[in-house]
Parts: sequence; structure tokens; C-alpha cells
Amino acid sequence: MDLYTLVKVGHIIGAAVLFGTGAGIAFFMVMAHRGKDAALIAHTAHIVVVADTLFTASAVVAQPLTGGLLAHMAGYPLFGGWIGLSLILYLVTGAFWLPVVWMQIRMRDLARVAVRTGQPLPPAYFRLFRVWFAFGFPAFTAVLGILWLMVAKPGF
Repeated sequence: MDLYTLVKVGHIIGAAVLFGTGAGIAFFMVMAHRGKDAALIAHTAHIVVVADTLFTASAVVAQPLTGGLLAHMAGYPLFGGWIGLSLILYLVTGAFWLPVVWMQIRMRDLARVAVRTGQPLPPAYFRLFRVWFAFGFPAFTAVLGILWLMVAKPGF
């Protein structure tokens, strides 16, 4: 396997990790939230934070490195056309993902306190969940746009 193909496979795996981990995290957080069980939410949010740290953060670092290398190797301009638009969407995704990470940590901590004190989940938890949920839509849409751009490579 040549270097270009190896880097491309790594880039595709990174994209799959970003998309898959994001979708999986969203699914498990929403499912845990539905029952309003603080112990289940605390446990699920703990796993979500670990998954985001291990998988999503690693892919977030790898994607621009492998993508930049691929663009260089293929002779594409890095900041123009579909690659430039991909980078803009990548920044949009990051602008929504970074606060979401903090929200997940905060929701986990609020649920842990509720479990420890035997109290119901506080209103702050529900406010954070609504914002967390809303932030997922633009981030997810931007990732879908990036995936489409990677595959279609439109000429603009």
C-alpha cells in the first residue's frame, strides 16, 4: 500500500470515528435522559465523557493532519474550493463540540451530586441538556456536509 492510500484510509477511519462516536454519544445520552434517573445519567455521562476524550478528541486532531497531508499529496489547494469549505464546516463543528464537552461534564457532575444527596436532578441539568441537544444539530449537519464534500469533491 502506498503512502497516499495509507493516509487516505486513516482519514476515512477518522471521519467514521467522528461521525460514529458523535451519533453514538448522542443516542446514549438521549436514552439515559429519557428516564430522568440520576444514577443512570451519571453513569452514561461518565462513559460519554471518556469516549469523547479517547475517540472524538483523537480524531479531531488526526483529521486536519491527514486531510492536510492528502491535499498536499494530491496537489489540491488547502484553503480553496471544497477543501476550504470543509475546513469552515470543521470549525463550525468544533465551535459546537467544545461547549458540548463541557456540558457533558457538567451534566455528569450534576447527576452525580443528585445521586450522592438523594435529590432529584436540578433545573440546571435540564437547561444544560436542552442546550446540549440543540448544539448537536448544527454540529451533526456540518459533519454530514464535510462527508459529502469529501466524497463528491465538487468543483467550485
